[in-house]
Amino acid sequence: MIRNSRCVAPSRLPVAFSIDATRLRWRLAHGALLVSLSAGALATEHPHHQLAPTVITGVAPSASLVVNTDPKIPRQPVPASDAGDYLQTIPGFSAVRGGGSNSDPVFRGMFGSRLKLLSNGGEMLGACPSRMDSPSSYITPENFDQLTVVKGPQTVLWGAGASAATIHFEREPVRFDELGGRIDASLLVGSDGRFDRTVDAAAGGQAGYVRLLANRSEADDYQDGNGDAVHGQFDKWSSDLVFGWMPAEDTLLELTAGVGDGEAAYAGRGMDGSQFERESLALRIEQDNIGEVLQKVEARVYYNYADHVMDNYTLRQPNPNDVMMPMRNPMATNVDRRTLGGRLAGTWQWNAYELVAGVDGQTNQHRKRSGSGIDTYKDMSWAKDAEFSQYGAFAELTRTLAGDSRIISGLRVDRISVTDERAQLCNMMGMACRANPTADDERDDTLSSGFLRYEHELASMPATAYVGLGHSQRFPDYWELFSAANQVGKPTAYETVDPEKTTQLDIGLQYAEGPLEAWVSAYAGVVKDYILFSYGPGANPLHTISWVDNIDARIAGAELGGSYKLTENWKTDASLAYAWGENTTDNRAMPQIPPLEARLGLTYEKGDWSAAGLWRVVAAQNRVAEMQGNVTSKDFDESSGFGVLSLNSAYRVNDNFTLSAGVDNLLDKAYSEHLNQAGNAGVGLSATERLNEPGRTYWARVDMSF
Repeated sequence: MIRNSRCVAPSRLPVAFSIDATRLRWRLAHGALLVSLSAGALATEHPHHQLAPTVITGVAPSASLVVNTDPKIPRQPVPASDAGDYLQTIPGFSAVRGGGSNSDPVFRGMFGSRLKLLSNGGEMLGACPSRMDSPSSYITPENFDQLTVVKGPQTVLWGAGASAATIHFEREPVRFDELGGRIDASLLVGSDGRFDRTVDAAAGGQAGYVRLLANRSEADDYQDGNGDAVHGQFDKWSSDLVFGWMPAEDTLLELTAGVGDGEAAYAGRGMDGSQFERESLALRIEQDNIGEVLQKVEARVYYNYADHVMDNYTLRQPNPNDVMMPMRNPMATNVDRRTLGGRLAGTWQWNAYELVAGVDGQTNQHRKRSGSGIDTYKDMSWAKDAEFSQYGAFAELTRTLAGDSRIISGLRVDRISVTDERAQLCNMMGMACRANPTADDERDDTLSSGFLRYEHELASMPATAYVGLGHSQRFPDYWELFSAANQVGKPTAYETVDPEKTTQLDIGLQYAEGPLEAWVSAYAGVVKDYILFSYGPGANPLHTISWVDNIDARIAGAELGGSYKLTENWKTDASLAYAWGENTTDNRAMPQIPPLEARLGLTYEKGDWSAAGLWRVVAAQNRVAEMQGNVTSKDFDESSGFGVLSLNSAYRVNDNFTLSAGVDNLLDKAYSEHLNQAGNAGVGLSATERLNEPGRTYWARVDMSF
């Protein structure tokens, strides 16, 4: 789902090609494969994707701390353009939003690398030091078959540092009983020029398959509830080609190659993203049903590359005569990140025990270049500024007890190192440089994480209760180590910031009987050496600089929800999410904690037709990290509460077509989320004004399956 790019990066894959040539090849491949799949689908009869006449308005946990959902199903608000959008369907998630797309997901007030965001077991790391290209911006939800979220530090299987949540977008193997194919596709149109198209096509037989996933999403600047235009246009495309080989029933070898690109405007930043180029390769090997004890072995190797350009002239017009603009002249910065990782794990079962254990590792390199003037950065040399490596071992053990009870425990140990490759410390545009006192220095640490959880099926009622205690140690990421301002006479963040340690208690209950389903998930924790960014004016008052400190903090909150089937056709559902945080070092509120949020839904379903209403109510957030002098921790101010009403309907025409449509923000309310970024001079907003969300938005979608 991503659009035209202006930069041609140096060759990174074995075969070098230009962006235009890449697009042409993918389009030709799409066309050829679609023709062949159409012929196969018409010539043979095979099961295809079941088209459900529903639109998702909220997602409940499926088991204990785990949330599972199908990201291909339409959702409200308007179906998501990236992972950050889709995650907001799950209670407890919010986002830092700066434009129409590429928001940065937040869970329970925690974001960044506290969220382990994975796609098919691999990690796609962004490159922007200001998180303009957060990992979620490279993930297209509809390119995957399943989304799994594990809340809190309650798993150790998928890498180090996942203190807030582990988020995994996965694809399932495609299986055919005989030679044939299938096509699933969708088209969406909406207000403000929104136009999406997706294709998920597969062909194969018992011995293997080939699968193509291709999509594109675009939109113009949107209008808020006041009728004012907000600088938020985007155009994104993404394609993945998957080859699977199954030489035996329990053996899978799968190779995936993917590319993507695009651009996105940001009303909340001084620059826009004019390139989000992605290149991915992954190999997956699985062997099931090996023996009586050793059940399964799986191995994954992945390569991900992000090439990101941010500038102030592609999607906006700089004005050299406007003294109030922080960036009055054309300028651009190009950053890239190459990530290589892998994982080997085995599953053993004996008596009442199940053990999943293995090793994983990752290395990534970050580079940048910049220039003043239009496209001058292309003539500049790349400079590597950081290199990270991580090697870990993990094990999760589940013991089944009498009475439908379970004890699940996990432990992992990681060796993490980073090298400061910066010869000089410069500002964002590569100017005002000085010698780097930590040039070529290496930091390393051995960190551990673990958890213990008890789950019990209650005898007195049809419910499952759980309580778990988890501990996660998180090494500082690139954003925290390298992006803070380097102030003369002060040590750098690379020298001072310590790893973050989170200890958290999670408790919950799931109930289901007859027409009623209900659940609650609560947590309380302490964070030692929480890595906190602070912001204030630099030498030039128009420019904001940042710096990093370690503090201690307390966190707590809960999500709860339920549904009740009023009649055979009518169902109501509701959810509530609350997060709280306290900076105990400075005795003040933690910044960027989202306010209390409630969702109320009412659905009517009969046969092949459904209609639903969603009322989202968000409280005012008056508990913020108030500015002290000129320093703030990115809480711009208190925020007002609001309520937004949305409606949708879906109709399954037949086994091949489903139509859905909706109107978001039916009452055309002008409102802003608490975490929305402040505006920037030059795009219609003041530097202290939060950008508003879209006003009344219409959308319609058709899903097709053959």
